[in-house]
Amino acid sequence: MNGVTAVLIREQFEKTEEQTLSRFACLSSKTRGRERNEEKCTVRTDFQRDRDRVIHCKSFRRLKHKTQVFLSPEGDHYRTRLTHTLEVSQIARTIARALRLNEDLTEAISLAHDLGHTPFGHAGERALDAIVPGGFHHYEQSVRVVEVLEKNGRGLNLTYETRNGILCHTKGKEADTMEGRIVRIADRIAYMNHDIDDAIRAGVLSSGDIPKDITDVLGTTTTSRINTMVMSVITNTHDDVLKMSSEVQDVFDRLHTFMFESVYSNDYAKHEETKVPELIRLLYTYFVEHSELLPEENRLTAAKDGIERAVCDYISGMTDHYATEKFKEIFIPGGWKY
Repeated sequence: MNGVTAVLIREQFEKTEEQTLSRFACLSSKTRGRERNEEKCTVRTDFQRDRDRVIHCKSFRRLKHKTQVFLSPEGDHYRTRLTHTLEVSQIARTIARALRLNEDLTEAISLAHDLGHTPFGHAGERALDAIVPGGFHHYEQSVRVVEVLEKNGRGLNLTYETRNGILCHTKGKEADTMEGRIVRIADRIAYMNHDIDDAIRAGVLSSGDIPKDITDVLGTTTTSRINTMVMSVITNTHDDVLKMSSEVQDVFDRLHTFMFESVYSNDYAKHEETKVPELIRLLYTYFVEHSELLPEENRLTAAKDGIERAVCDYISGMTDHYATEKFKEIFIPGGWKY
């Protein structure tokens, strides 16, 4: 290693950040730290460690079997919650790099932002929100996943900045860091564009359905739309204020309205989602009444935080397939065997 000791690798990364990143960047050497103190890694910065812990956790792997926009799609080319997450990460890292912000922190937040998402996408989230005491929001559950549920109740012990970015990635208060605020924008850019692509593949939309006043500004392809939005953020951000140009933001808002009316509320695209609330309700009620059938880690949660919290954790962690099979196992009669 040319005489460079392992201890100096992380320190060199930290020094490079201090010398090259924007004054608005969150430096890994200046992190507010973890809930539990740990010895520093000799090679990786704290934010690099956050990213690696997310990639290796069970909740991250389960995202490949969770709905993005179309419920349990049969085709190989439709997005899942995992591919959505990877696309958010790519877009967010591009913006962060161009603005000389901390790409490692941006990536860590991006990869973790949906870890607490339910099966069946937002239909599952709405169903749990309607029955869980105190409501349910996937961004809060994502924080719970990394703070409590992973590693057999120890959590991933991520830095404050990563956890704050996860919590603030969609609604309400903005993240404390520029990197966290980038993920919020990247999330919207990603899902709006890949949902168009999936809707066209599914026959719900054709490219010609998108109003011309929108395509005139954003372009007619996924690549051109993403590039226009990303470049607008990069070129219109000043100091620590992230934003698109007023023209692109206005068209982006109109595109969201169009997608809501044409896809997100489309009866043909969403007819299977009408079955989700009752499936979630029946599973939730069943396990509240039969807590002895919960996995051991959820039974421990029930003893500590109450049965409703434990069942919420269990159901929100399910994949689409697991939730469906569990429902069949409990409520659908099987053939008699001897």
